[in-house]
Amino acid sequence: MGSNVSNIVIVIIIAVLLFFAIKNSIPHFKGEGGCCGGGSAPKAVKPKRIKNVIAKKTITIEGMKCANCYMRVQNELNSIDGINAKVIGSRNHAVVKLGRDISDEEIKKVITDLGYSVVSIS
Repeated sequence: MGSNVSNIVIVIIIAVLLFFAIKNSIPHFKGEGGCCGGGSAPKAVKPKRIKNVIAKKTITIEGMKCANCYMRVQNELNSIDGINAKVIGSRNHAVVKLGRDISDEEIKKVITDLGYSVVSIS
């Protein structure tokens, strides 16, 4: 009977570990984590044409590891009205042209919500 209890405990431990491994992997496979894990590259959101650029900012970003990461950040920035962004992965930064007044905090929030860190905005 003692070995049956031991086997049951081991099976329960393995089941719990497997549950958490799968639960934590789902966002990764959906491309929602800090790094999307590869697969097909997301399509680029066409940046809006800005007629009157009022400011240009360079954002240094930490945590981008692959082309999919760069594209996720670029797409999210370009989805904001009044922003035209280009992410340069080799330098880990984004060049953002603003067509309206947008705070650094708003830009930073968009990037950090994706799971990356903003080092600086200049």
